[in-house]
Amino acid sequence: MQKYDVVVIGAGLGGLQCAYILAKQGKKVCVLEQNRLIGGCIQTFTRKNTKFDTGFHYIGGLDEGQPLNRIFKYFDLMDLPWQKLDTNGFDEIIYQDKSYMLVNGYDNFCDKMTEYFPDSAAQLKSYTDFLRQVGEGIFESFDRDPEQNLAGETLLGKNAYNYLTSTISDPVLQNVLSGTSAKLELDKARLPLYTFAQINSSYIQSAYRIKGGGMLIAQSLAESIQKFGGEVIVNARVTNLVEEDGKISKVEIDGRDPVETRYVISNAHPAATLRLAQNSSFIKKIYKKRITSLENTFGMFTVNIKLKPGHLRYLNRNIYIHRGNDVWEEGNITADQQPQCVLVSFAAPQSGEYADNIDLLTPMLWSDVEKFVGSTPMNRCSEYNELKARKAIQLINIVNQYIPELKSSVESIYTSTPLTYHDYTATENGSAFGIIKDHDRLMYTLLTPKTPIPNLWLTGQNLNLHGILGVSMTSFFSCAEILGRRPSSNIFNL
Repeated sequence: MQKYDVVVIGAGLGGLQCAYILAKQGKKVCVLEQNRLIGGCIQTFTRKNTKFDTGFHYIGGLDEGQPLNRIFKYFDLMDLPWQKLDTNGFDEIIYQDKSYMLVNGYDNFCDKMTEYFPDSAAQLKSYTDFLRQVGEGIFESFDRDPEQNLAGETLLGKNAYNYLTSTISDPVLQNVLSGTSAKLELDKARLPLYTFAQINSSYIQSAYRIKGGGMLIAQSLAESIQKFGGEVIVNARVTNLVEEDGKISKVEIDGRDPVETRYVISNAHPAATLRLAQNSSFIKKIYKKRITSLENTFGMFTVNIKLKPGHLRYLNRNIYIHRGNDVWEEGNITADQQPQCVLVSFAAPQSGEYADNIDLLTPMLWSDVEKFVGSTPMNRCSEYNELKARKAIQLINIVNQYIPELKSSVESIYTSTPLTYHDYTATENGSAFGIIKDHDRLMYTLLTPKTPIPNLWLTGQNLNLHGILGVSMTSFFSCAEILGRRPSSNIFNL
């Protein structure tokens, strides 16, 4: 029986990063991934020789000295083929049929928004200064006790919508500043201010795509783990965590021999992790009830479009199209209603000025596809397929109003729903951003890596801050106690 210092369940970004950290520190590590592909929601898939991303489209804060740059240097990811988006317009917000460009750099951002909304100059200055303070202070979390999670715990306890509407009085400007809504679930009653501020701040710093898809990140991390002496095993579905003498001693795997381990880190959803440890003497009913009752954010409906060669010029920015008057309510649209927002994301072409493929995304509720659970990805019923076809046409028609060449440029179309993410990446309810964080129930909805089982830790976007930056930060906290140290920036050379 193979023996390891640490077994990591799930080869999504958080799991791979934890394995990288621990293997680099000399631990004998094994990553177990139930699917045939690693990467989770950053994996890519190929259709007709064209690569499409599943959940990775662009990231923020990657310029020299910025938070994600420092983190990605640690993980040796800065040599990947990153492409910086247009600093003079990395995101275009279309609201009430008017276009607003978001630009990089806090001062530039403030100046550009002031051009659009001159009467709100002082309010925009206050808002931008606040984002700058949050963005530049993210590593302060390393100087605090891990039990306190992020440096912004006081901001996590404040309501994002209340802050926005009390700081910015113009309703149109409120919606424009919230316009990149496909990066987080806007919830007027629950969204923590820190989540809203940190995510928006990081993209104002800088914005990047990657040529070749997010899978390059996963592959690079896996190669490094193996170089450090660790293992990454696919088609290895964990079925049970065996507890002996007050800790997990063995991990059972479907169709394979079990492995022994001193520690376990789970990148799976906390509820899924509990199902693996259902016989644990440490898991009390109150903890199980807390975890299993937590709500998940909405998922995404995605139209992946392969374009005819030389037809549609590549845009080095993203476009967010909003058709409603309240951006904060657009995620509540059901499948039988017209979509209210669409994110248009071009894949960075390998060469030339024309795009190879483009993705269209809109929020989608789990309740719209839940009745199809149990069907297999390539054998869904006609009702499900008709739902996808109808939604795809709706999104294409919306986007074609702003990119008139789109329809004539389509070569082939592929679609996915939250059910697709659920089946291919084991994402609970196909959620796009993990567990819903509630500023008013912070101690209940914000999770630490620790579990009641002494040698089991959690990691991933479900704990505190989602997205590439949030998951990356969480991976250091998840590894801290296994390494017997606090995750200070000095220790990890950040």
